[in-house]
Amino acid sequence: MPLRRHLLLAVTLGFTLGCAGAKPAATPSALERVALVHGGAGPWAVAGYRMGDYALRQLGLPRGSFKLEVIHHSPAKVQYTCVADGAAAATGASLGKLNLSLVTAPSPEDVATTFRNRDTGQSLTLRPAASFVQRFRDIPREKLGEAGRAVLTLPDAEVFETATP
Repeated sequence: MPLRRHLLLAVTLGFTLGCAGAKPAATPSALERVALVHGGAGPWAVAGYRMGDYALRQLGLPRGSFKLEVIHHSPAKVQYTCVADGAAAATGASLGKLNLSLVTAPSPEDVATTFRNRDTGQSLTLRPAASFVQRFRDIPREKLGEAGRAVLTLPDAEVFETATP
């Protein structure tokens, strides 16, 4: 076999079987997960991540669960729809798994994300907190990363609140 094929086989076996003494890959940070799904980690996407992470804990579901359904309501405007990408990054929900959907809402006041355990029917609807909206509504593009890092450190109540039916 040519050298190239030997190297490819060795690398493939190493990844498949694991190497003795090799350290497991580091778990991506919240900001890295958001950036992998969304392309960046701005405040609205990070808020969606925080909401999704909180919802998983409340519903007792692991990340990637097919039992989870996520429905995001927002106007078709980027900062509001960014929340859906953050929720996807936290929960593992996706369009392809048919457990993530986007519903167009008439105004920014209607932004809310519902997380539901399909097996139990238990659900939780979260929306950005009023103080979050006021603080992060129109952040300049060059400040998005800094703002996203700030959102990661805020108390839950300053990022989101439970929506009342």
